[in-house]
Amino acid sequence: MGVRRIVANIAADDLAAGREFYGTVFGLDVLMDLGWIITLGNADRMTLQLSVMREGGSGAPVPDLSIEVDDLDAILDKLQAAGHPIEYGPAREPWGVRRFFVRDPFGKLVNVLVHL
Repeated sequence: MGVRRIVANIAADDLAAGREFYGTVFGLDVLMDLGWIITLGNADRMTLQLSVMREGGSGAPVPDLSIEVDDLDAILDKLQAAGHPIEYGPAREPWGVRRFFVRDPFGKLVNVLVHL
């Protein structure tokens, strides 16, 4: 027996806002759309991880989601252009990442990071 998938589920009435934030900003593809649920991801490359945290590091709160990207500044620019306030960072952390925190349209705290 092995785990095949772990999915973060976010309760929301406005699925289009989720598609815009996670699809347009982060470039995730719609993998499934049943009208009441959309699943976004990357059909080519996704890794299975689950983090359990006591705190978010550097005195930050625990984020609801963490998204690793390949170009942090490009994502930061897109979010700022769309009017999403940055709640933490960008910061270079002592454990080898550069990151910032932003809230998605549903109030979830998202840790956006790149490994250095």
